[in-house]
Amino acid sequence: MSIRRPPAPLLDAALVAASLFDVWVHADASEPLRMACALAAAFALLLRRRLPRLTFLLTLPAVLLSDAVFAALAALYTLAVFTRGRTLLVVCAVAFTCSNLISLLSPGFGFSIPSTFIALGYTAATAAAPVFLGRLVQARRDLSLRLAEISRARDHERQLTAQTVLARERTTLAREMHDVVAHQVSLIAVRAGALQVGSRDAEVKQAAATIRKLSVQTLEELRHMVSVLRTAGGSPVELIPQPSLADLQRLVDNSDIETELRTDLSGSLPPPVQRAIYRTVQEALTNVRKHAPGARAAVRIRHEHTTVRVTVTNSPPTRPTLSLPSAHYGLVGLRQRAELLGGTVTCGPTTDGGYQLCLTLPVAGTRGRCEPGAQRR
Repeated sequence: MSIRRPPAPLLDAALVAASLFDVWVHADASEPLRMACALAAAFALLLRRRLPRLTFLLTLPAVLLSDAVFAALAALYTLAVFTRGRTLLVVCAVAFTCSNLISLLSPGFGFSIPSTFIALGYTAATAAAPVFLGRLVQARRDLSLRLAEISRARDHERQLTAQTVLARERTTLAREMHDVVAHQVSLIAVRAGALQVGSRDAEVKQAAATIRKLSVQTLEELRHMVSVLRTAGGSPVELIPQPSLADLQRLVDNSDIETELRTDLSGSLPPPVQRAIYRTVQEALTNVRKHAPGARAAVRIRHEHTTVRVTVTNSPPTRPTLSLPSAHYGLVGLRQRAELLGGTVTCGPTTDGGYQLCLTLPVAGTRGRCEPGAQRR
């Protein structure tokens, strides 16, 4: 059961109210400069979501000149939640520690080495607490996103498993139709042709010619059905419009990945080749999203003589990765589709820690219209 968080404006208003209460407790109206800095720090929290760094800088003078430090602690927590740079967080925590220590070591403070170390430890712990809490909230948020990705990945794996079973059944059916039915119909056509040639009866010749004609038509339709069954293993619904090269840009735009697409192909390629290219790019971007969170991707599609080459390369992940369940059915399906078209699929890690997938397909007698350029999402 998930806990509902309060709305962001309500939470910001509560933080501002708590900061104003802190100002009322610790600030003195007879000191206008300290009061102004403390009030500015309190109201600066309204900018903490959009400008966390600026908000923290606006709260530092209040820490340096007064004891109203709640606004600075809230700003430091916000910075830890929305920022991934550890160096920046360390610098900000040290800045808060130094400002608060200077405020504590006022002329009325009884200076001694033990008391100074105690004050330093207190201020350092005070600065570290919101930083650790913010990092914990950030880790929890990242974990929630990764769990959602795992759930989607499992659904995808179940769909792939069902599609693989369906493809296997279709392949078996195609093999049986080809080995049994086609063989028998071919024998009928041959026998009918022999009867047509060897018979002297006009009616028998006419009947044999009709049987042979129908057998040939049946063989043609049977070959077409076998071809459809062998190539239609990807989805249980094949009557919907199939993707083509014109759909690549929409695929890249909807991938939630910073992707650069370069292609010199037109839409004149055969539909099976266009579908193979689309499915390859789709599976590669899916794998980037699953196994390399935060990585950038580059898609290169080019025509080389009678070969089309598709290369999808991603950079190393920039966010922590979790081990996701995978049966590798996606890559198996890509290889099977490529082999049906006479091509190959290769994949493997790159030298910089990324990953690359390459599809090579033969396209005899087809040339793509050269349209060099890059499209970046």
